[in-house]
Amino acid sequence: MTTPDSPTPRPAPLVEVANLKTYFPVNEGVLSRTVGHVHAVDDISFHIGHSEVVGLVGESGSGKTTVGRSLVRLNRATAGSIRFEGQELTGLSDREFQPYRRKMQIIFQDPFASLDPRKRVDAIIGEALSIHRLGRRSERRGRIAELLRLVGLPEDAMARFPHEFSGGQRQRIGIARALAVEPRFVIADEPVSALDVSVQAQIVNLIQDLQSELGLSLLFIAHDLGVIEHLCDRTIVMYLGRIMEVAPTKRLYSAPRHPYTRALLSAAPSLDRNAAHEKQVLEGEVPSPINPPSGCVFRTRCPYAIKDCAEIVPPAIAVEPDHVSACIRTELFQ
Repeated sequence: MTTPDSPTPRPAPLVEVANLKTYFPVNEGVLSRTVGHVHAVDDISFHIGHSEVVGLVGESGSGKTTVGRSLVRLNRATAGSIRFEGQELTGLSDREFQPYRRKMQIIFQDPFASLDPRKRVDAIIGEALSIHRLGRRSERRGRIAELLRLVGLPEDAMARFPHEFSGGQRQRIGIARALAVEPRFVIADEPVSALDVSVQAQIVNLIQDLQSELGLSLLFIAHDLGVIEHLCDRTIVMYLGRIMEVAPTKRLYSAPRHPYTRALLSAAPSLDRNAAHEKQVLEGEVPSPINPPSGCVFRTRCPYAIKDCAEIVPPAIAVEPDHVSACIRTELFQ
């Protein structure tokens, strides 16, 4: 029971991820024996609140896309917990998981590869309505037309094939398909990286407007730090399958507390002429996820690494309220 002076309890997150691991076997030889594993996602935990927009950033190969695909079971998690609305999902059978596919949808990176070229737009969007048995068949055409208008396409688009549209228009079709089943949580997996620069802002603004209008929770995966800053409430920074830092976006950009986050922000394009003097160039390449470094996976490229970094897996430590950093050198950047 709360008193007038008690703090208001926070509502439970919509999505809760704990100690998630997603490994892929490496097979060799005629018998395809497993000789190792790709540690695509390696023991990460985070949450996403109701109607919250969370950004997920990191270099190529950091595991961002695998996180998103694991949440909607396009990749099977190796270990860990994924909870949605308090329900544990990892132990569910495919049949038991089916209702959650309606509540959790994904917008893919490549809007052409993700659309069936043999189907017209009405069949592409209507397939989801049919699978989940939403509305009568006679009502579905009206629903498809409504979805097309919602994403800025004319009603007659439903009679055309994907190849008849531009890249930006195809991504709008992909967004309409994701929204067709009225999900509560949407994963946007680098939805503008395959598009021309001239239309990227249009798609980002469309996603932002739809998220606000529909009250969606959104995991926005990107490598463009400018998009993340514009769109997201909180940001998760990943490197080689692990989370390096999590913080409210404005705080993360103004006062990053992890060396990797600082390097990412330093490398981002800027119109500030003085920013060129503050560039921090990372040496070397991202190590192989088949054999990641011991201790802190970032230590091989970190300018602040010490001996202990090779021996200690850094826990996510709260450096401020709602701000965690996985670095044992807590004295840095205070």
